[in-house]
Amino acid sequence: MQRVTFAVLLATLSCVGAPAEAEELCLVQEGVSRAPIVIFQDAPPLTRRAADELAEYIEKISGAKPEILEGQPEPIPERAIWVGYQPVLENLFPNLDFDFQHPEEILLAANESHVVIAGRDRWDPDHMVAQVRDEKVVGKQQEYGTVNAVYTFLQERLGVRWLWPGELGEDVVEKKTISLAPFEYRYHPQIRARGGVFRFSSLGNRGYGRSHDWTRRQRLQLDSLHQPGGHAFSDWWDRFGERHPEYFALQPDGTRSGFPAPRTVKLCQSNPAVWEQWLDDVEAQLKEDPTRTVFNGSPNDGWLSGHCVCEKCSAWDHPDGEPRMFHWQGMHREHVALSDRHVTFANHLARRLRQRYPDRDYYVLMISYGHSRPIPIEAVPADNVIISSVANFYGRTNLRDRGSTWGTTHRQQLAGWGKVAPHLMWRPNTGSPAGWQQGLPDLSVSQTIEDLKFVAENRCIGIYIDGVWEHWATLGPQYYVMAHLVWNPRQDARALLDDYYRRGFGPAADDVQAYYTLLERAREAFVDEHDAQATVVDFPKLYTAERLGQAADHLDRAAARVIDGPARYRQRVEFVRAGLTFTGLLVENIVSMTEYWRQPEASIADTVRENWQAIEQLCQQHPYAVHWGPLRPQTPRMRGLHPDYPDPRWKRRIAPPKVDGLDQD
Repeated sequence: MQRVTFAVLLATLSCVGAPAEAEELCLVQEGVSRAPIVIFQDAPPLTRRAADELAEYIEKISGAKPEILEGQPEPIPERAIWVGYQPVLENLFPNLDFDFQHPEEILLAANESHVVIAGRDRWDPDHMVAQVRDEKVVGKQQEYGTVNAVYTFLQERLGVRWLWPGELGEDVVEKKTISLAPFEYRYHPQIRARGGVFRFSSLGNRGYGRSHDWTRRQRLQLDSLHQPGGHAFSDWWDRFGERHPEYFALQPDGTRSGFPAPRTVKLCQSNPAVWEQWLDDVEAQLKEDPTRTVFNGSPNDGWLSGHCVCEKCSAWDHPDGEPRMFHWQGMHREHVALSDRHVTFANHLARRLRQRYPDRDYYVLMISYGHSRPIPIEAVPADNVIISSVANFYGRTNLRDRGSTWGTTHRQQLAGWGKVAPHLMWRPNTGSPAGWQQGLPDLSVSQTIEDLKFVAENRCIGIYIDGVWEHWATLGPQYYVMAHLVWNPRQDARALLDDYYRRGFGPAADDVQAYYTLLERAREAFVDEHDAQATVVDFPKLYTAERLGQAADHLDRAAARVIDGPARYRQRVEFVRAGLTFTGLLVENIVSMTEYWRQPEASIADTVRENWQAIEQLCQQHPYAVHWGPLRPQTPRMRGLHPDYPDPRWKRRIAPPKVDGLDQD
C-alpha cells in the first residue's frame, strides 16, 4: 500500500457526505470537474505552462481536466482554482495578504469556494527572451513565484511525485474525487540560487542535461538569483595582454608576463584601471541582458600560481593570515592567504558598481577558493558582495583543504565565511571519492542531508554543484533528497526518503532501501579509509564481487515482492537493477584496463569492448538510469577505461593526483 501524507489524505476526502463543519471545497466530484483554473491576464509563458500542467495532473489523478480561463471571468465562477494574483482575489479571500514581501514568496490557500496558487512574480516585458548558455529562453523572469507555487501545490496538496525524470519516475495517486479543507500556506526559499545544483539541466543548458522538466518541477530551475560560475577574467590576456600589460600581475622577476597561462593569468587587483575596465564590462553585459544583477569579479583558476607581488596588492594582505605555499616562474615561496586581498578587491568593485548604478540592487560575486578559502583577518565583504565558497565537503564532510598549513577543513572554512559574509553561496566540486565522476553509486545521502542543513544554518543563499551527471539508478535517492532540501532545507529528510521508497517501490520499498543503504555504508567506510583521495584504480576495492552480490540479493528480494503487483513497481526495481549491472560491468573494465595498460593483451581488449557495448545497450534500454553522454569512454573522466581511448595520465591515476592548483579539489 502506498504511504500518503496527511495533506494528501485531506485531499482525498469525498465531497459527498463530508461533515458540514469541514467546509471542504470540491474540485472534482466522481470524475467531473467542478472548478475551472483561472490564470491572470497576460501571464508569462512559463506561468501558463505551469497552469497547463496543473490541469493535466488533475486529469491524471481524477480523469477530469478542468477548463483554463484567463483574466477575471464574468460572472465569477462559484468555485475556481486561481493561478497567480489578480485584484478580484482581494474580495474572494478578504483575510489574505497578497502583498508579497519576500523574493520568490509563494502562497497556497483554500476556502469553501476557491483555491489560490500564487507567488511573487517579477519580469521585464521588454526582456523576456534571453540568450543563455545553449539556447534562447522565451519567457525569462526574474522571479517565478507562481510557477513554483503550482509545483508545490501539486506535490504537497495533490500528492504528485517526480521520483526521477521520465514517465516511470512519475507517481500519481488516482482518485475520482478531489477536495480540500480550508488551509493557508506561505513560504519563501532561503536558497535563491538553485539552478546550479543540477547545472546540466539548468535553464537553457542543453549539454549533458536531460532532466529539465524534473528540475523545473522540483523548483530548482526557475530561481531568482543568478550565480555566474567559474572565473571572471579568463579572456583578459587575449583582450588586453598587448595593449595593457599593467592590468596584470607583477611577477617576482619584474615582468607582467601573463604567467602561468592566458586562461589562468592573475590581475594587478590594486590597479584602478582594472576596476574601471571591469565596470565597462559590466555595462556591456547589461546591454546584452538588462535583467542581470550579479557580476563576477572572481580571480582566474590556478590558485597556486602567478599572483601579483606589487607593493599595493601585497599591502592588502594581512600579516596574520594563514601561511601558504605560492608558485611563480621558477620559484616557490610561502606567503599569507589572499582572503583579505580578494575581499578588498571585491569591495572596490562593489563601491564603484553602486556609484555607477545607485538605484539598482547589483552585486559583485567573489569566489573563495584556493588561497582565499580561509576567512579574512580584517577585511569585511561589503553589503553588495556575495562570497561563493568553494568548500569541497560535498560527500566528503571531513575533507581538509590541501592548501591549508593549519589543517583546516572545507566545512570549517564555509562556517567561518558564514559569520563574516553578508551573502554566502556554496560552490563545491564533487570530486570522485568513490566513482562519482564515473557514474558509480558514490552515495553519501546521510552526509548530504547533514551538509545541506549545515550550509542553510550558515545563511547560505545559493548552491552550485560541479557537477551532477544525472545517473538516476545509481544515485537517485541522493538526487531526490538534494532537490527537496535545496528548496526547503528545514524539511524532515528522513520522512522525504521514506516517502520516496514507499511511493516508488511499494511492497519492495524496504529491500530497495536496504540495497542503497548497503552501498552507502560501504562507501562511507571506503572514503574514510582513503581520505577521499582514491583514484579510479582503487574503486574495485569498494565494489567487490561479494558486495555486489549482496546488493543483487536485495534487488532479487525486491523483485520477488512485486512480481504480482502493479507493473510500475516491477519496472522501477529493474530500473534500479540497471545501475547495479552497469556498476559490475564498469568495475570489471577498471580491473581489466589496469592490467591492460601494464601488459596489453588482445583478449583483455576484446572483453572490455564487449562490456562497453553492453553498457551502451543498457543506457539505451534505461535512458535515465545511467547517462551515456558523460559515460562514453572517450570523455575525459572515462579515458583509460577503453583500449581505444588511452589516457596519457593513466599512471597518475594509480598514484595520487599532482597538485596543479586547478579547480579539481
